[in-house]
Amino acid sequence: MAYIPLPEFDEMSPRVQARARPILEKTGTLGEIFKLLAIREDIYFATDGMVQAYLLTKTELPYSTKERIALLISLENHCEMCVNVHKGIAKMLGMSAEQINEVLGGIDNIQCEASEKTLLRFCVRASKKDNYEMLQTDIEVVKAAGYSNTQIIEAVAITGYFNYINTLSNVFGLGK
Repeated sequence: MAYIPLPEFDEMSPRVQARARPILEKTGTLGEIFKLLAIREDIYFATDGMVQAYLLTKTELPYSTKERIALLISLENHCEMCVNVHKGIAKMLGMSAEQINEVLGGIDNIQCEASEKTLLRFCVRASKKDNYEMLQTDIEVVKAAGYSNTQIIEAVAITGYFNYINTLSNVFGLGK
């Protein structure tokens, strides 16, 4: 249960309700993170823009890589709610239960190209509080693995997004 009261659908602004209605009709429920963000329409739509751009739109990184980043960063941040949500999303995007469990077991357990493991390690490192100590050589390692500057920026943006959303979830006790 969240540490602050979360609005129900009928308590949300009309603009947020318009975005929530299809989700509510399809799934029968709105998640706690949706309700938390709905408290402030400006924060809701800013966050929704990130979700649309980073996670739902076809981009330079495959969905499986994006979901691996989501799961790994959420694990790193001990965000149980986000891990559970993204296990379901990963499954909807075509990842098998075995592939999801590989991610939950850590990067070394993931059956993927070594280049992707390099990117995933970079993202986990970038998610840490001492990421200010990262150097150009850290980026060069990822580039040497075959990733472009724009793919690296995308991966770091996704990493930053999960640090952000995990913080909201953890601070407000979502999913507990």
